[in-house]
Amino acid sequence: MPFSERPSPQDAVPQSPADDRFGELVRSVAQQRDRAAFAALFRQFAPRILQYCQKLGADRGAAEELVQDVMLTVWLKADSYDPAQASVGTWIFTIARNRRIDRLRKEMRPAPDMDDPAMTPASQATPEEAAQLAQGSRQLHGAIETLAPNQSEVLRRSYFLEQTHEEIAEETDVPLGTVKTRLRLALGHLKRSMKDTA
Repeated sequence: MPFSERPSPQDAVPQSPADDRFGELVRSVAQQRDRAAFAALFRQFAPRILQYCQKLGADRGAAEELVQDVMLTVWLKADSYDPAQASVGTWIFTIARNRRIDRLRKEMRPAPDMDDPAMTPASQATPEEAAQLAQGSRQLHGAIETLAPNQSEVLRRSYFLEQTHEEIAEETDVPLGTVKTRLRLALGHLKRSMKDTA
């Protein structure tokens, strides 16, 4: 299944007065954590997302998981919705597409073979080496905690979630250049912090 699948125009909500109503619902979720507004969005979009995911080849169980994931993202990221960029329907289906791509990538990543000799450590660390590793890990975590929140976010997404710079920019609604700058600053800070404590 190619990663270039995009929601077809008919999948997104057509431009109409309903768009204004959906936009108001998203704003209510973003500003007031309005559960009734979220429930209305869920009723409107969950069945369509389910159908969309199944159209792209997901089985019922996987499609239902994706619906939950997408709608949780809508709840958490409602404040990132920009009506000047897209209708609510297009925004939600873009989230669905991205989550589907993420799922496909994980499915295609082979599971590690624990019997592979490469998975076996060459030798056991000595107590001194283990203590040094533990200390280095504590120092690294301490350095990460001193990062600005926007820098720690891009670092987490890039190195722990293995997202590309483009994916981070899209999901956080931040320009690509800003994502790269924040990551460079974060890595520079960590390098200096680790050097200072060495």
